[in-house]
Amino acid sequence: MFETLKNAWKLPDLRKRLLYTLMIILVFRIGAALPVPFLNTGALTGFAGDGTMFGFLNIMTGGAFQNGTLFALSITPYITASIVIQLLTVAIPALEKLSKEGEEGRKKLKKIERYTTVALAVLESIGYYRLLVARSGVVEASGFASVVLSVTIVTAFTAGAMLCVWLGEKIDENGIGNGISMLLFAGIISRAPTAVIVMVEYFISGVKMLMDGQIGYGLRWVIGVPVITVLFIFVIAFIILMTKAERRIPVQYAKRVVGRKMYGGQSSHLPISVNLSGVLPVIFASSLLAIPTTIGAFVTPAEGGLMEAILKALNYDSPIYAILYLLLIVAFAYFYVAIQYNPVEMSNNLRKNNGAIPGIRPGKPTSDFIAKIISKVTMIGAMFLGVIAILPIGVGAISGISNISIGGTTIIIVVGVALDTVRQLESEMMMRHYKGFLE
Repeated sequence: MFETLKNAWKLPDLRKRLLYTLMIILVFRIGAALPVPFLNTGALTGFAGDGTMFGFLNIMTGGAFQNGTLFALSITPYITASIVIQLLTVAIPALEKLSKEGEEGRKKLKKIERYTTVALAVLESIGYYRLLVARSGVVEASGFASVVLSVTIVTAFTAGAMLCVWLGEKIDENGIGNGISMLLFAGIISRAPTAVIVMVEYFISGVKMLMDGQIGYGLRWVIGVPVITVLFIFVIAFIILMTKAERRIPVQYAKRVVGRKMYGGQSSHLPISVNLSGVLPVIFASSLLAIPTTIGAFVTPAEGGLMEAILKALNYDSPIYAILYLLLIVAFAYFYVAIQYNPVEMSNNLRKNNGAIPGIRPGKPTSDFIAKIISKVTMIGAMFLGVIAILPIGVGAISGISNISIGGTTIIIVVGVALDTVRQLESEMMMRHYKGFLE
């Protein structure tokens, strides 16, 4: 990766695009630190706790959500809108037709996606503002002044979210990599120094406890910090391996004569990626399980009651939470793959191109065979996502180290964006070094 960046830096046009991308990321981080007018940010301490939906949003926004800054919503409305439109494309025939109309259809879908983003940004801004008002000391106004403050604050949050989308589009046009993914990457990476400081503090506390004779937590922290560091490196390597892994279905194309020329006759393969669903199942599962703990942050359940038992069972570090998390990830992985990949359509495309899987008859046997392969690969990919996602929970329970800022979900996102960016740089350099057949 570093060698690719070094070689890309030597090319003037790629260097300009890299610098442009870094400039946009810098603007994004400045916006994530700019406070919104009329908010008492000092009263927001501890607002986004771990294990809640707010904690997850805080990680995705690089800490901007907890601090109530201009980019507090970041690109979350756009991500939600893109997921909703993607799912509706399968459910609504009109949207599905647009997706198959080529460039013009994609432009119309993009416009619908942008309008949906604006609507969601307004709704999320209003909801976020109501949460801030419910917190004592964050917003102090009454009467007509409160109306003016509310409109100003909601407008600022909405404008910040749409500005983030615009910055992402500028990276797409003039920079390197997928703009939205790069902003998400920048937000998550910005939390890395905090995670390092927390780990160092745990290690120092463990050493002090050992010196004071507190062997229990002292040993757990002194040993746990180096083990977590090594495990973190192995997890990154494992994610890279699984991200690139694929199941290749052999395909043989029949020979056909067109005029005086013969086409086909070659062997190829149909690649099925192990992680077909990406990180979406983890996001869906974590968002769903975060709802009870988020509700628990606003209510005080009766001691010994059913509500308290449910909240305790669904706490971030409980075994029940980890089991449900794993099951939901598997379920959402199968759901996403089922709506995105159609074995019958894949089989028909093979037959149209005179291709066939050796030993499998065309038509329904081919689609059944592809469906079986996809089902097995999806299970492997889902278990991979599940293990990576619940690993921080297990490590935290064993080591006694909580508040690990960069968990399995964020590592998958960061590694995936880094791999995609490096892959795009390599393709750009290959295009520039290819001399062509005329020479």
